[in-house]
Amino acid sequence: MKPLLLRADNFTPPTRTPWGGRKILERYKTGLGLGGGEPVVGEAWEVSVEPDFPSRLVGGDGGVEVTLADTIAGAPVDWLGAEVAARYGGQTPLLVKLLDSADNLSVQVHPADGDPGLAHGESGKPESWLVLEADPGAGLYLGFADGVGRGEVERCISEDGPLDELLNFVEVEPGDVFVIGAGSAHAIGRGVTLVEPQFVAPGRRGITYRYWDWNRRYDAQGHLDPAGEPRALHLARSLEVTDWEGPRGEAFVAQCRPRIPVLESGDVTRRRLVGWEWFVVEQWQGDGVLKVDPVDTLWAITCVGGRAVVTAGDGEVLVRCGESCVVPAAAGALEARLEGGSLIATRSSVGGA
Repeated sequence: MKPLLLRADNFTPPTRTPWGGRKILERYKTGLGLGGGEPVVGEAWEVSVEPDFPSRLVGGDGGVEVTLADTIAGAPVDWLGAEVAARYGGQTPLLVKLLDSADNLSVQVHPADGDPGLAHGESGKPESWLVLEADPGAGLYLGFADGVGRGEVERCISEDGPLDELLNFVEVEPGDVFVIGAGSAHAIGRGVTLVEPQFVAPGRRGITYRYWDWNRRYDAQGHLDPAGEPRALHLARSLEVTDWEGPRGEAFVAQCRPRIPVLESGDVTRRRLVGWEWFVVEQWQGDGVLKVDPVDTLWAITCVGGRAVVTAGDGEVLVRCGESCVVPAAAGALEARLEGGSLIATRSSVGGA
């Protein structure tokens, strides 16, 4: 068992993410020889077993493309560890994306996993945001403002908005971290680039319900067009799954900001960005060697700066900026040799952490 490198071109089409920009291509993947044929890239699904955009291994098998999902399915306990393999039916629930918003995303909400309104093959989608960069004044819309209730939201939307005036707006800077649980209204504002780790139940599609999309219309290619069509909204379901009993205003924003302990410092700093029931996210950053003890589950590692050589089991991979790799549980301890590197490492929670 050894680390495996994933293809770096797992992009969503502009029709799915019409708010996308050029930063993923021109800043994070610029040295990877991807060609740059895409006009914009809103999302790169770095580590995914979701059916819509599954990750594929670099090199494949004799020229035949091999998905990460099929690789894990061939030896689930070796890849995931016994606890995670049993809990999720032999597949990983991790989904890790790079996201670039050249325009505001829709105001949306995710249902809880297990919500009775989910159809067969659908999953809730708790997620976190790790801000990589932000234009001056850029930020996030996080939860409803103090005093805002369901009736006011429904009335605002029925009158074509502006719904953003009922939300908390939070200016952000690189290094900010937020967790977004089920039932939380949210939107990523224009000018923010981030890493987005998510939980999606294996074999299903993560579901998003849109309250409002800024009254925009698009043509068939995903370009803004006043004569085009609006994106589909899901007002009834959005209102139904929203947590109307939780905090509002600054109390909600504070709830979304996790404490970030430093686990190790030195040539390489290791920080715990998110420690959640759904997943754990760490940042490994610096110049030097970091040794990581076995955790009995898969590590999903995305490089967002510099480069690193990741060694575990009987192999190693070079991970450059804009690339991701996976390390199987059975490979045991891993070593990351960072060269000006910044790695975002995500794993499922095991043993309560």
